[in-house]
Amino acid sequence: MNQDSRHDHLNPSSRRDFLKASAVAGAALATPWGSVANVHAAGSDVLRVGLIGCGGRGTGAASQALNADPHVKLIAMGDLFADRLRYSLDELRKGEVAAKVDVKEDHCFVGWDAYKQVLATPIDVVILATPPHFRPAHLKAAVEAGKHIFAEKPVAVDAPGVRAVVAACAEARQRNLCLVSGLCYRYENAKRETMKRVHDGAIGDIVAMHTTYYMGSLWHKARQEGWSDMEWQCRNWLYFTWLSGDHIVEQHVHSLDKMAWAMQDQYPVKATGTGGRQVRTGSEFGHIFDHHAVTFEFKNGVKCFSYCRQQAGAANDVTDYIMGTQGTCDVMKHAVRGPNRWRWQAPDSLKDDMYQNEHNELFASIRAGKPINNGDYMTRSTLMAIMGRMATYTGQVITWEQALHSREDLTPPKYEFGPLPVAEVARPGITKFI
Repeated sequence: MNQDSRHDHLNPSSRRDFLKASAVAGAALATPWGSVANVHAAGSDVLRVGLIGCGGRGTGAASQALNADPHVKLIAMGDLFADRLRYSLDELRKGEVAAKVDVKEDHCFVGWDAYKQVLATPIDVVILATPPHFRPAHLKAAVEAGKHIFAEKPVAVDAPGVRAVVAACAEARQRNLCLVSGLCYRYENAKRETMKRVHDGAIGDIVAMHTTYYMGSLWHKARQEGWSDMEWQCRNWLYFTWLSGDHIVEQHVHSLDKMAWAMQDQYPVKATGTGGRQVRTGSEFGHIFDHHAVTFEFKNGVKCFSYCRQQAGAANDVTDYIMGTQGTCDVMKHAVRGPNRWRWQAPDSLKDDMYQNEHNELFASIRAGKPINNGDYMTRSTLMAIMGRMATYTGQVITWEQALHSREDLTPPKYEFGPLPVAEVARPGITKFI
């Protein structure tokens, strides 16, 4: 099999084509285990949950998981750092889900192999919320362990990682495991209705899209005495491309996923852009950019103009606009302007919490024996964001095929606390595509 044909199911085509090809890929991944039995379907059996990655997002996701079903318990937790795990556990024990937290000391795991230890416990569902670099390995291990999965976005930081996740998603489908993505806007009812209007032709044919994710500075942790390079970077994972993918991948992926969703899960064929560090230039901020500007072009000629930045003191703006031949959709305001004018108006009683909805639907699908698998769009939206970073880092036009088959592997030489040089800041026109 040649290189191009190995990943045809990741081509920037329609969702229907992708699903068809993924089914073929899944069938090819025959396993000795066969299908996983639906032991909890339509029953009151307790669904046991494990959490891997005990930061703020992991703690929030665990709380939402415990709120999603009346018969669920958190029984195992794992993190690289003991203090993070302890803080998370204390927060959960103080919150509204405290009665469902049943984590014994011998089910608290710390270190590089903590994820393996969590997966070895009798959990049914695992939440993967570590820094994105670790997602491919953790997804593969979770599928091999036969666990249903909630996987935070993005699912990789480089193309080899994306390709590994594609294989894991196909195996999850083959084994009837649920796999829900943390690309949460897809689970917001208002966004779903808004996108349905776009897909049904409320704005005519799409001619262009514009998306921004302008934010201020985020947290960082001052380096403490005794921290090795590796520990300092892992505790400040946002600012290192090998851990986060840069903020165009870690954060702006939400915006890019919405644009792909508007295009009915078609993906761009090429990207060009620019970016750099203007304000957030201190060594405490690692080596990532503080702004990116990318133009993505789709096969039908539609262009998406995409901008993101993290700069303190600048104006915030998180908006998405889809321009069509008969109007414009303001995605974040859930509104259509033009002849088919419309705006989402939900009853006051309807609580539309996209973060909670993700887990509600995950656990309902487990109970119903109808597994959700978000693998198609979560992998391709991640690759779209990586493609954008490649364009801004190199200053070159990057095609989808180049991005998909890139040999750039950001994995560190070894996983241990010790020396780890910070990568050079990328320089458009000088940094090479690999």
